Amino acid sequence: MVVQLYVASQVKKNQQAVVGFLEANRISFEEVDITMLEEQRLWMYQNIPEEKRPEKGNPLPPQIFNETVYCGDYEDFFQSKETNTVFSFLRLNSQPSAKPDFIFY
Repeated sequence: MVVQLYVASQVKKNQQAVVGFLEANRISFEEVDITMLEEQRLWMYQNIPEEKRPEKGNPLPPQIFNETVYCGDYEDFFQSKETNTVFSFLRLNSQPSAKPDFIFY
């Protein structure tokens, strides 16, 4: 499975926190900047569960997916980090693999 995190270049602070954690834990990932890729932005919007969408506007990055399975947004990531459950949040085994585990947008 590939975890995906959807990002936008304007929302750097939260994205950097996620990227820093992934790099520090040697978790392979792919980053997709939705400001540059319209098709990926639309895919991200369409695959965020209804209950996670804001009442107005579009969901903001970072959004995290494990391949096509939605994991959550930055707040969900932060909570999982606080409770030491990030690997289960990302739907990963506790040990990072050699191949890319997920993509984030």
